Amino acid sequence: MKIALAQIELRAGHPQLNTQKIIRFIYEAKRNEASMIVFPDNAIYGAPTDNLSDTLRADLDACNQQIRAAATGIELNFGVIEEKKSLIGRFISNRKPKFEVNPIGINNVGKFIYVFDGGSTVYNSKGVAVLRADYFQEQLLYFDDEAIDKMPPAIVEERSEIEKIYGKLKYGVKRYLELIGMDKIVIGISGGIDSAVAAALYSDVLGAENVYLVNMPSRFNSSTTRGLSEELAKNLGCRYMVVPIQESIEATVKQLESAPVALMSDGSTSNLVMTAFVQENMQARDRSARVLAAVAASLNCGFTCNANKAESTIGYATLYGDCAGILAATADLWKYQVYALAEYLNVEVYGREVIPRGIIEIVPSAELSNDQNVDEGKGDPVHYDYHDYLFRAFVEGGMVPEDILKAYADGRLSMEIGCDRNIIDEYFPTVAEFVADLERWWNQYKGVAVAKRLQAPPSIVVSGKPFESNEIMNGAYYTAGYSALKKILLDAVN
Repeated sequence: MKIALAQIELRAGHPQLNTQKIIRFIYEAKRNEASMIVFPDNAIYGAPTDNLSDTLRADLDACNQQIRAAATGIELNFGVIEEKKSLIGRFISNRKPKFEVNPIGINNVGKFIYVFDGGSTVYNSKGVAVLRADYFQEQLLYFDDEAIDKMPPAIVEERSEIEKIYGKLKYGVKRYLELIGMDKIVIGISGGIDSAVAAALYSDVLGAENVYLVNMPSRFNSSTTRGLSEELAKNLGCRYMVVPIQESIEATVKQLESAPVALMSDGSTSNLVMTAFVQENMQARDRSARVLAAVAASLNCGFTCNANKAESTIGYATLYGDCAGILAATADLWKYQVYALAEYLNVEVYGREVIPRGIIEIVPSAELSNDQNVDEGKGDPVHYDYHDYLFRAFVEGGMVPEDILKAYADGRLSMEIGCDRNIIDEYFPTVAEFVADLERWWNQYKGVAVAKRLQAPPSIVVSGKPFESNEIMNGAYYTAGYSALKKILLDAVN
């Protein structure tokens, strides 16, 4: 029997558009004398159909009737099929030929944008791929079910992990911006890796002429990072502007500190004090909520959030500052993946050094104070070559402090979380320092960072486990086992 796998691009929540495409593919399969055509699950609606209104269900029923009428003369199936001698289904049996038919498209569930890249595949009874559709391409894949085990293995060029990630990011950004009707974007660039990767990604999607890069230095930003920002813009060919923020920060500080705070019951007054820490956060908010938002509004577009997953885990970002934006494309990538993506962009996407080597090699720093002076080798309080893996263990590995401390006490933490053992000893020479660091970030992850994640822009999912969309902020919890082990370890060195 000649079967056609219909790898189609679906529009989530638009059953009439999907129905038109399904019918077109049915007619094409019939013209090619296929006896059966198989579409992905939920192909009509383009997404799961839980909790639909009666009106929408009636619309779906009408679409289904149109499809059934068009399918006269060909067997029609959606998703998993099981027959007495079948191939058919998603890995239902390891002893029979099988196939999977995958959609292309995005499903925006609010906080997260899931990307479906296709790659529909036919496997023989030994589990070897004998036919595979292209990624991100609509395609009808034809085969004879009786001939699968006679087919030679498919010549499949395996994609690297970073190639898969970039494919999802590029497609996800493109379709999301099309969905909201946006053909330009504004990006705040600092001379750091995250904003540089965002600039290169969006330039590839929209064209460099539609990407506006804005550098917003304060007195803490070095000439090094300012120069790297300009070099990045020149390499990409983007529109570029420099908007210093020091004057506006100082004006805000002066205004707030000189405005009396009155206690209305007795008429006494006091004044606010804008500490150095407060002024750090003011810089981030001034850049995003004032400058980038105004530039984007003048261009009738949005601005990006350039967060990564390490920062999102612990809330190392300012609410209404660098947490803001229309889309956080790279927020499901750990910092080491951001660096790998920078290399991939230079080598594979552009074929030249668009992201300057200086940006890749400079110490990661928000440059919000003298304590983060990149020219002196000072940067963020996060040691990404360790904390990336610790935070990944929290978020994707489900490990809690007791698990981490047990592994540390047994000398197997580096193996458990996947980082260099020497790095752990270098950063934390004593048990007390290790414990203090662990608790600092666990408290952040389960505390204020939850509120920040809930208010952050949507992100494109590239990992197996993004943050939960319905996180509850109950605060950090430590098991009795953790407390007991902590006491034993600290007592042993005192």
